[in-house]
Amino acid sequence: MLDRFVDKLLGLPRAEGPKPVVTRDLAVPMPDGVTLLADRYAPAGTTSAPVVLIRTPYGRKGLLSKLFGDTFARHGLQTVIQSTRGSFGSGGEFRPFHLEREDGIATAEWLRAQPWCDGSIGMAGASYLGHTQWAVGPYLDPPLAAMCLGVTASEFVSTFYPGGVLAADNMVSWSAMIGRQEERFAALPNPLQTRKTRRAMSSLPLSGADVAAIGKPVQFLQDVTGHFAPEDDYWAMSDHSAEVAKLDVPVSMVTGWYDLFIGSQLRDFRILAEAGKAPRITIGPWAHGEPASMGPMIRDQLGFLRAHLHGDRTSLQRSPVRLFLQGAGTWLDFESWPPPSQATDAHLRPIGGLGEEFGEPALPTTFTYDPADPTPAVGGPLLTGEWKQRDNQEVEARPDVLVFTGEPLPSDVDVIGEVTATVHLRTELGHADVYVRLCDVDAGGVSRNVTDGILRLRPGFPSAGADDVVTAEVTLDPTAYRFRRGHRLRVQVAGGAFPRFARNHGTDEPVTSAVARKPNRFEVFHDAARPSRITLPVFSG
Repeated sequence: MLDRFVDKLLGLPRAEGPKPVVTRDLAVPMPDGVTLLADRYAPAGTTSAPVVLIRTPYGRKGLLSKLFGDTFARHGLQTVIQSTRGSFGSGGEFRPFHLEREDGIATAEWLRAQPWCDGSIGMAGASYLGHTQWAVGPYLDPPLAAMCLGVTASEFVSTFYPGGVLAADNMVSWSAMIGRQEERFAALPNPLQTRKTRRAMSSLPLSGADVAAIGKPVQFLQDVTGHFAPEDDYWAMSDHSAEVAKLDVPVSMVTGWYDLFIGSQLRDFRILAEAGKAPRITIGPWAHGEPASMGPMIRDQLGFLRAHLHGDRTSLQRSPVRLFLQGAGTWLDFESWPPPSQATDAHLRPIGGLGEEFGEPALPTTFTYDPADPTPAVGGPLLTGEWKQRDNQEVEARPDVLVFTGEPLPSDVDVIGEVTATVHLRTELGHADVYVRLCDVDAGGVSRNVTDGILRLRPGFPSAGADDVVTAEVTLDPTAYRFRRGHRLRVQVAGGAFPRFARNHGTDEPVTSAVARKPNRFEVFHDAARPSRITLPVFSG
């Protein structure tokens, strides 16, 4: 009965036949003598067949085993779920992103030596489980038969430090979760712990947020705060982006417009497509790990794996790009990403206007960012808390947020693709962050965020002109969004969005030790010589 309910919930056809045979705690030896544990889910009667490998730091029981191990096996896929090094019974120390290449390749070679594996291996999973795929896929010989990459990317560094700014909310949240995930009852909702973790994000220095959140240090947070400098190559072992174009494995991807990896994953997709590798991607109206995304992701991965491991190619008859157009409530199919569009500038005008033409010459618009009272974040691509679209009116009323609003739209406008902003500005201290957000303002005046981006400035980057004005090129997350007739486009410019991004202290102190806080005056220019603007990919198909 439960299996039938799960299949219905996931939108899968009812699986027929006996329950899979589960073998627990398979011991998989690593080259350095450490043993990792794995569970095997085999369709009844399996003798020798392809294997789907899933490598996870989150344990081999509960929802993960039900969604992937049991469901995949009931639908004909022999599946092995392995606990990564130092997690849930596997030996060694859990250091996220360390040794995943070595351990993953050793595991694949061990699988191929087992009598119940015919040598063909695919990989599946989401988020960190996607990272463990990228750590194997470009390097394994013979190659994998397929990779199913849910909400993940070939490199995580740009997600740790988007625009050069530590993603404090996501990093502290994840650190607190992995730091206590093997404790009793850790998987149950715990509002008290949630409040402690959110308070910990305000800790100074930020490197102490782990102890503030869960009462003990978490090595990952120490690593991510201690290796923050742009020239630090500490995370090179986790970066597989240089191998993307050379990947010789069929790839299917699933992500969401409010996922923290959306920009990086679409970059991977585009590189693969331009290299002639024929990947496919599905992009829905989801945040990272949102329950509504689970059904589409499981269906995508199950169908893709059955196609490449068992020859059932029915699920391959679709367009390479399938995306949800927000605001229109409809799915669109395209042959490539991004689809053809017209780059359209919306200029920031004096006195808070926004339009296709820049305004008359005027003095710059100013505000002061105070790290002692940092500009708060509202919604967006978060792991926890109030994510996705939210009402921005309260934060837009603050004196440290500049707001530029266009006229009501005479017709619907579809924005599909990559969004960028160019902001000409001068800051008092040189050390500053530039945060840009695009919003949709409805007829009732409610302002909802669509996409945003941030860039960290420091003396010499970007280079300044003679008048100390710098040109900040800010990359916002890609999107697909319909701005309805009668709605207005709005652009926010601020000095941060806390605690989603770590506050800028206005000094050159590293984030591990920064405590001092200096207010910073911003001047934003918007004239013919310095036309600050946001550039939108307007789709007309």
